[in-house]
Amino acid sequence: MRNEIEESLTESIKVKTELLSNSVETIAQIADITVNALKSGHSLYLMGNGGSAADAQHISGELVGRFKKDRKPLPALALTTDTSVLTAIANDYGYDHCFEKQVEAFVKDGDVVFGLSTSGNSANIINAIISAGKKGAKTIAFTGKDGGRLKEFVDVCLMI
Repeated sequence: MRNEIEESLTESIKVKTELLSNSVETIAQIADITVNALKSGHSLYLMGNGGSAADAQHISGELVGRFKKDRKPLPALALTTDTSVLTAIANDYGYDHCFEKQVEAFVKDGDVVFGLSTSGNSANIINAIISAGKKGAKTIAFTGKDGGRLKEFVDVCLMI
C-alpha cells in the first residue's frame, strides 16, 4: 500500500510540473476568455460524462456559489443536471445529442461552452461543441492525453 501511495503522489507531482512547464499560457487564455465573457454579461455552460459530469457540476457550483471568498454569483450552468431533459433528448434523438439540443436551446453568441472529456472523443461533447461554435460561443475543452478529436473543434484545449 505504501508503494501505491508514493506512486500516486509522484504522478500528481509530475502532472503539476508538466502543467507548469507546458500549460500556463493555455490556462491564462482560458481565464481571459472566461473573465471577458462574464464581464460582458454572458454565461458559461459546462458538460461532461461520468466523472467529467461531476467535475462540470462542481465547477458550476463554485461559480454560482462561492470560491474562496464571497462575491456576486456568476452565471454558470452544468448541462448534466436535468435528468428529465437529458433522458427525453437521449430517448428521442440518441445520447450523442443530449448536450447539443441544450446548447441549441440556451447558448447565445458570446457565451462560453466548456466540454470536459478524458478521452476527447465523446460524441455528445463534440456535437455540442460544434453547435456552440456555430452559435458564436467561445468553446473550451478540458481533456486528457492528446485531446482526442475534441481539440479539433474548440477555440482552446487544455490537455492534462
